[in-house]
Amino acid sequence: QVQLVESGGGLVQAGGSLRLSCAASGRTFSSYGMGWFRQALGKEREFVAAITWSGDSTYYVDSVKGRFTISRDNAKNTVYLQMTSLKPEDTAVYYCAVSSYGGIRHASGYHSWGQGTQVTVSS
Repeated sequence: QVQLVESGGGLVQAGGSLRLSCAASGRTFSSYGMGWFRQALGKEREFVAAITWSGDSTYYVDSVKGRFTISRDNAKNTVYLQMTSLKPEDTAVYYCAVSSYGGIRHASGYHSWGQGTQVTVSS
């Protein structure tokens, strides 16, 4: 079982940037695909981005393409989500998750989740 801890959330003005980190335990981190999801208050959890185990392929929801970048450092057991040009509609709790496959866009495809980190974008 991989354990995940997110960090890097906070309050930022519209147009600003944040970088989220997700630190994973376990020596098999590099074998897994990773994803970021978000859940706004009163809404369902939404796919944001995913990356394959090697980092060679990345996937994004249309609303963040060109603004967010997912990356990973397998030597540090960490996956990142660089967020730029943030908008108020990006406000949500952001979760990272582990999948046995790469590029999965559905939450059901992930088997371990972090506790989440709050991102709030003010207008």
